[in-house]
Amino acid sequence: MLRVFVDTGSSIKFEEKEKYNVEILPLKILMADEEYLDGVTLSIEEFYNKLFATKKIPKTSLPGLEDVKAQVEKFTNAGDDVLILTISGEISGSFNAIKLLFEDNKKVRVFDSRLAVGGIRILVEEINRNRDKSLDEIEEKLKNLIPRVKILAIPETLEYLMRGGRLSKTEWLLGTVLKIKPIITFRDGKVCVDAKKIGLKHSMKYIVSELDRLGVDENYPIVASYTYKDQNLKNLIEMTDKKYLPLMSQFDNLDPAIAAHWGPNAFGYIFVTKN
Repeated sequence: MLRVFVDTGSSIKFEEKEKYNVEILPLKILMADEEYLDGVTLSIEEFYNKLFATKKIPKTSLPGLEDVKAQVEKFTNAGDDVLILTISGEISGSFNAIKLLFEDNKKVRVFDSRLAVGGIRILVEEINRNRDKSLDEIEEKLKNLIPRVKILAIPETLEYLMRGGRLSKTEWLLGTVLKIKPIITFRDGKVCVDAKKIGLKHSMKYIVSELDRLGVDENYPIVASYTYKDQNLKNLIEMTDKKYLPLMSQFDNLDPAIAAHWGPNAFGYIFVTKN
């Protein structure tokens, strides 16, 4: 039997484990000199309460490796194969650390998603469609799908991305001083700027226009994501052609491990392009 693990960089919640048929590895979050396990000892509501109370930008780190080893070997010792799908190795040390942990275990495959959040949700859905295939075949399908997964997001503030090392100080200055809104994407596993627009409304129009320009593969959902409050996301949906609404089956309030780097009131779409 194939067992699939994801970390909380996927933003798949613990209550969604059965829906996605996955096991979840919690990333660690450091807030106000206290360490928490994402989604285990720190809920989304608790995260924001602490964030606004301390006004300090949190830090994140990879899952506890001893716990990862124990969880995975529970299945491999029972004869199962395990596929571990991590958040992009370009923004987290999870992939390299976990791959090293299981380098001698032939029943474990560690795969770098090169993505995060809704992008990993989409990859998990692809795995679930192909559970009857070999690990090699599944991995090949994921490699073919990843370049077609498009993440387009707008942070309300750039402070969190800049301090977390996900955005350069130059981009932060442009956005903060000149009010130029960068639309953030993933490219080759890295967080980067897809486009720059003046003002929130023009940034939203860009995301909406990209759905038409790139084309949306209707075999996959559009994952509509946000952090903290969903008003910005609601405004984006209002601007979006109604033909895309049936594909928006998921509205994801991103887990603390991701919100720690995006800050509150970020929002955007994740979808699969036609080509």
